Amino acid sequence: ITISCNHWVLAWTGLEINTLAVLPLISKSHHPRAIEAATKYFLVQAAASTLVLFSSMTNAWHIGQWDITQLTSPTSSLILTTALAMKLGLVPFHFWFPEVLQGSSLPVGLLLSTAMKFPPITLLYMTSSSLNPTLLVTMALLSAALGGWMGLNQTQTRKILAFSSISHLGWMAIIISYNPKLTLLNFYLYALMTAAVFLTLNSTKALNLSTLMTSWTKTPALNAMLMLTLLSLAGLPPLTGFLPKWLIIQELTKQEMAPAATIISLLSLLGLFFYLRLAYCATITLPPHTTNHMKQWHINKPTSPM
Repeated sequence: ITISCNHWVLAWTGLEINTLAVLPLISKSHHPRAIEAATKYFLVQAAASTLVLFSSMTNAWHIGQWDITQLTSPTSSLILTTALAMKLGLVPFHFWFPEVLQGSSLPVGLLLSTAMKFPPITLLYMTSSSLNPTLLVTMALLSAALGGWMGLNQTQTRKILAFSSISHLGWMAIIISYNPKLTLLNFYLYALMTAAVFLTLNSTKALNLSTLMTSWTKTPALNAMLMLTLLSLAGLPPLTGFLPKWLIIQELTKQEMAPAATIISLLSLLGLFFYLRLAYCATITLPPHTTNHMKQWHINKPTSPM
């Protein structure tokens, strides 16, 4: 509904249905952590949806139109940027995202990182010509920085992926005012690669780095592929993930924004560090220290009665 319509109220309705549909999925396990995650998600998304509605009403008040593409009031565009940043988890509205991802299961985490980001990104795409570029570039650089820095200290794979998502959003937000098609390309490729990572971790049940270190025994080939996918997410040149980064840097240089391009490129090195650590843990043949939990190759075979 959000993607296909041109009317603000319908777009808002789509976002609300989206939020309500995901809440049961997050809280399905009935664990207190999951319930807390669902509550946080609901509060943030409801606040953001209210701001979207408020922004569109202010705009309709000024120009008398409810068309999404006719966002001409500067106040409305500012409120809308804030609302969509809250929905996506852009810095400084990122605090809910790692917590919610940590509280939900890996398949739901995948849904939150990809499908749930699509409607807000589409709204940004449709209104990109009337958004404030300075604000977006500032948010983007902060997202890339925070996503990289805060991801360094994590041992939980879901939190690492949450901070990776925040830094990728930075790359998408920095270019949306100048070349929106590149944002969509970046999003599609990010969704593809992050889906591969989430599904691999789901099949090996690796929720933290110590479990990931011992999962090579069960699925060596899958872990080797996981390493390649992680390096692609990091944006290393021969792999797919390098393509959107390269095009974005090229476009920023064309727009005479070489300093911003330099800063965001340097900040992506922080991300590269924790992706490399994940890749190292996934493909290492022996963990460097003893792990406290049962090794995953100790399978108790059921004894058959004689």
